[in-house]
Amino acid sequence: MGRITDTVKGLLIINVIFFVGSLSLGNNAFEWFALWFPKNDNFQIWQIVSHMFMHADAGHIFFNMFALYMFGSHLENSIGQKKFLFIYFFSGLGAVGFQILFSYFQFTPGYQAYLDAGFTPVEVGKFIQDTVASGQYKVYPNIPQEVTERMIGAYVTPMVGASGAIFGILAAFAVLYPNLPLYIIFIPIPIKAKYLIGGYFLLDLYGGITGQAILGPSNVAHWAHIGGAVIGFVTMWYWKKNSFNDKRWY
Repeated sequence: MGRITDTVKGLLIINVIFFVGSLSLGNNAFEWFALWFPKNDNFQIWQIVSHMFMHADAGHIFFNMFALYMFGSHLENSIGQKKFLFIYFFSGLGAVGFQILFSYFQFTPGYQAYLDAGFTPVEVGKFIQDTVASGQYKVYPNIPQEVTERMIGAYVTPMVGASGAIFGILAAFAVLYPNLPLYIIFIPIPIKAKYLIGGYFLLDLYGGITGQAILGPSNVAHWAHIGGAVIGFVTMWYWKKNSFNDKRWY
């Protein structure tokens, strides 16, 4: 592994500063800088970017920054700073798009179910606010409980972390170096990048579809990972396809 680039070093420092700062601000940090569902009163436009530098706990930031450290500099040295930053941030934005779309798929059926049951939009909003404030909700016979739970879950669950951007970096790395052998802990044999990173993507796809996490905690934003990986893969595939192999990409 070569020298860490200034760009990767800067991203690592910014993420650590945000993490330490969030510890001192407590819940206010997540209220201001995590990405909330757009219908939630906590939502602010800057959260589309600020959430990329927020992390839930020490383990969350460690694994994200470790992946950035391991793959980021190698990728940047190959494609240049501008294209590296493009992949990083646009993969993060792709993660936002996929995750918010998924949240709307969770929220909208419940919202519509309450409207169909005779609630007005104002009454549905009050029901959601009362549920958030009390942590409990009234069960209505003609509205399935799981529909209500998904609606409330989408409304109250914020998104944090650089994972979407990191998955974009990993996907781009796999496109650029598909046959590079990689080693992971507890497995003593090398695995080609396209298989290792591709396999992790498939696990996230399974988790996103089924709602069941095979690796990691149950609250993983699988669709954010998928969105970041898709943007990183497509971008790097396009650049690689349309570039000469003997030229650096700056």
